[in-house]
Amino acid sequence: MPKHIAKIRWSREDALLGDGQHSYAHVWDFDGLIQIPASASPHLVPPPLSLEAAVDPEEAFVAAISSCHMLWFLSLATADGWEVDVYEDEAVGTLSRTSDRKLAITEVVLRPRIQFKGGNKPASVDVEALHEKAHARCFIANSIKSQIRIEAEKP
Repeated sequence: MPKHIAKIRWSREDALLGDGQHSYAHVWDFDGLIQIPASASPHLVPPPLSLEAAVDPEEAFVAAISSCHMLWFLSLATADGWEVDVYEDEAVGTLSRTSDRKLAITEVVLRPRIQFKGGNKPASVDVEALHEKAHARCFIANSIKSQIRIEAEKP
């Protein structure tokens, strides 16, 4: 099975803010081809210790779930003969305390809006079935404990 590698780089030299404080800004490097500015969430670590213009791990977690679901949805829709023209999602993850008082993203809500191409469009029941299959096959969803809900916009 393939391994997936992410290189994370943080340097105190680049991050000193004075008074013994340092920034939590860092870089995610994928395959040496793309570098993404990352930081602690400004909701948890206020600026200037965090960068609002960077991706935080919580956002990336939610995006990974949404992206995985979308990729499976597109694959399954194509296999069933449906042509997706546009797929958009504004996924939301909720950070809260678990029963053992640990902070966790306990729920992720996917809100996909899908436009199909041409006159051959699936019925709502077909779209719901595609979402169920996509969710069942998503590697990321299968790897986590968070509850994932899909509140798809009806076609």
